[in-house]
Amino acid sequence: MSALAAIVRRELAAYFATPIAYVFIAVFVALAGVFTFQVGNFFNRGMADLMPLFLYLPWLLLVLAPAVAMRLWAEERARGTIELLLTLPLATWQAVVAKWLAGWLFLGIGLMATWGLWITVNWLGEPDNGVIALGYLAAWMTGGVLLAAGAAASALTRNQVIAFVLAAAICFVLMSAATPLVQEALGALLPAWLAEALAAASALSHFSSVAQGVISAADVLYWVSMTAFWLFVNVLVVEWKKAA
Repeated sequence: MSALAAIVRRELAAYFATPIAYVFIAVFVALAGVFTFQVGNFFNRGMADLMPLFLYLPWLLLVLAPAVAMRLWAEERARGTIELLLTLPLATWQAVVAKWLAGWLFLGIGLMATWGLWITVNWLGEPDNGVIALGYLAAWMTGGVLLAAGAAASALTRNQVIAFVLAAAICFVLMSAATPLVQEALGALLPAWLAEALAAASALSHFSSVAQGVISAADVLYWVSMTAFWLFVNVLVVEWKKAA
């Protein structure tokens, strides 16, 4: 357990080792503000809430999660330090979970940085803070699913740009599989049962229901099971690359 915690601390510190993390968070916060107040027509709606933010936040996560995940394994391979990591006294699944957990905490820090928007809407009116809290929870849990998928993509290559592209493609399918446009395209390319299965695995539908203040056991089960599935895929890829 101490080795796992050490990897989490190491990975989390690595994000802030350069100014890139701070710039990245600043850009994310700025975009969240633009989508909330400008694109979301906050002042024209006459309602003090963060629904405009939660309307666009899944699509911001579609960029944020792959960007956070791309370095998790690709950087280890590029630097040749993955062998050293895998010789530590912990199982492969523990290393995978530790790296994912560090990235998930970084995502949480990015989301926390937007809490100025929450303070602003409370200053301007009387929003339902319970709904806003559930929206942030949905964003963090959905980000965890996308991050796990992105980490699995990162384990496939040593090139971070390729890792980002692969992760973004997987996350796009996960996010948008239930939308009518994508369902029509998938229906033309895939068997009906597979298209329906992908629609059921869509992160957007679960995010949207919780962001509106309604959470169910199905949403929690989705987040837990999908995260576990992609972490399992990540373990398989790392083991496969280690044996190759």
